[in-house]
Amino acid sequence: MENSGASVKEARTQTGFGKVKAVVGKINGIINTIGVWLFRLRKFVMAAPVVYYALKLASYNRTHLPELVGINLQPTGEFAQYISRNMAVMGPLALTLGCLILMFCSRKAMYSWAISIFTLTLPLLLLLSNAYPN
Repeated sequence: MENSGASVKEARTQTGFGKVKAVVGKINGIINTIGVWLFRLRKFVMAAPVVYYALKLASYNRTHLPELVGINLQPTGEFAQYISRNMAVMGPLALTLGCLILMFCSRKAMYSWAISIFTLTLPLLLLLSNAYPN
């Protein structure tokens, strides 16, 4: 009779352990599903902050750059060439978006994504080189 009591106790323990195991399995399944979807949407997840900051910098430069933007600063303090504000805003934006399009078309997303991050420095450099006291 004592044997039957021990087997009932073991059965309760196994069912409790089985419940915990089932819950942990469901949690792992949910985590794996989230991971699979993040991997499938990785290019969109990586592109979202780049697009946001590229548009934010473009709108900031549209209001803060002078009408004619100088490029290629010479040692004398003069610019070698002047371009319009629209070209100075849309050029870096187009370059960044072109890199993101290459990212979506390529299998190796990290290379073009990293390049698109570096292209975000262009609007900043244009703003800094043309922000001088009158």
